[in-house]
Amino acid sequence: MVGDAIFRRNKALSGSAYLFPPFGPLYLSSTKNQREEFFMLKKMSLVVLLVVSLLVSGCGGSTGENKGGEDITKIGILQLVEHPSLDNARQGFLDGLKEAGLEEGKNIQVDYQNSQNDKSNLQTMAKKLVTDKNDLILAITTDASIVLANETQEIPILITAVTDPLKANLVESMERPNTNVTGTTDMNPINEQLDLILEVVPEVKNLGVIYNAGEINSQVQVDILKELAQAKGIENVVEATVTASSEVMQGAQSLVGRVDAIYVPTDNTAVSAYATIVQVAEENKIPLFAGEGNSIEQGGIGTEALDYYNLGKQTAEMAVRVLEGANPGEMAIETQKDPQLIINKAGAERLGVTISDELLSRADKVIEE
Repeated sequence: MVGDAIFRRNKALSGSAYLFPPFGPLYLSSTKNQREEFFMLKKMSLVVLLVVSLLVSGCGGSTGENKGGEDITKIGILQLVEHPSLDNARQGFLDGLKEAGLEEGKNIQVDYQNSQNDKSNLQTMAKKLVTDKNDLILAITTDASIVLANETQEIPILITAVTDPLKANLVESMERPNTNVTGTTDMNPINEQLDLILEVVPEVKNLGVIYNAGEINSQVQVDILKELAQAKGIENVVEATVTASSEVMQGAQSLVGRVDAIYVPTDNTAVSAYATIVQVAEENKIPLFAGEGNSIEQGGIGTEALDYYNLGKQTAEMAVRVLEGANPGEMAIETQKDPQLIINKAGAERLGVTISDELLSRADKVIEE
């Protein structure tokens, strides 16, 4: 628009044509005043062109530095679905980075993507994070990790809330991944969880389990559960499989009258609708146990569980080492060594179960109401 205005003004001065370049016949035949005005307009046009070029170069280039001239590190986060455990893992990761001097809005740029348990969204978001050339990507859950690993073998991928990276084909071994993937596993202490179930409800012979068979992490847990349950005298593991959060209540209802207790592993589909399982269990007075602490805080009796916030911070410590030059392919997958015993005393009462004082005294956390 500014250039058009200059063109029209020049045309008016010459009477018929644009005056650039200045040493044509129109310039030679113009009056002194016209020539002076022409030079003034030319200077204005050059200034405008200079300003425009500076703006374009400023907007179109890479923003690799912040206002203070520090380098910006680009970090992508891909999360399968929102629920407290996964959200805590993400927050722990960001807080861990901050403690290491990497803070969003200062020297890191975070692109957080959540597929809301939609696999097609997950694929699209993974492609975006790779195309945008992030320096490092955090994948939260097994599904998110698999999709990302299929998209890039170059960008370092840090995983968390992944039950078995080896069975998910994310690494060649837990000790030495030999890929662009490393991070932390949330493999449940299922043996200890079963011991807790039998301590609280020793008469259990039929144990119900609700999970999505399409989640590799859940299938791994159920296979372990079946093997351990049989060894501990539990006769049957009764499965209620679901494919979406909307099916979880129906899955819980299908177990009524068939089981002595219900166990919910760290299955993202079931956990995202855990409140509906609590509702069914309380209405029918079925003892309920879960694989992670955030679920038990909503209802149920108890668990031996990992702290997902601390798991996220542990993953951040590994991410910092990668950003400093460590090779993820040479970094062993890490685990959280000390699970917490969490008892929901109020939840147990709503289920008609009394918790012994001895068990309460051993708990790391007791929920009273």
